[in-house]
Amino acid sequence: MKVNTQAVNFNADLKLLNFIQSRLDKLELFYDKIVSSDVHLKVENISEKENKIVEIKLYIPKDMFVVKKQCKSFEEAIDSACSSLERKLVKKKKKPRFQPTLKFL
Repeated sequence: MKVNTQAVNFNADLKLLNFIQSRLDKLELFYDKIVSSDVHLKVENISEKENKIVEIKLYIPKDMFVVKKQCKSFEEAIDSACSSLERKLVKKKKKPRFQPTLKFL
């Protein structure tokens, strides 16, 4: 899966980028038609400890999922966001597709 990562107000190191890639690759176990994803990492300049924000946009055919999490560390926020995406993908996969039927009177 193609992962586009953008870091705002800081430079993301290779270890964090590899963690993001590996964690998002695990989502393909739940839904195999994922096209790509955009990850936005942001550090807010506030006095609170939970100032790391992660927003993940996951693109699948004919749909898109967006999850935004704020935590103490980027790893924790990414893990939490991916858990939410896993639930959404499982729900999407179990949802029956609409099959139009022709009825003749």
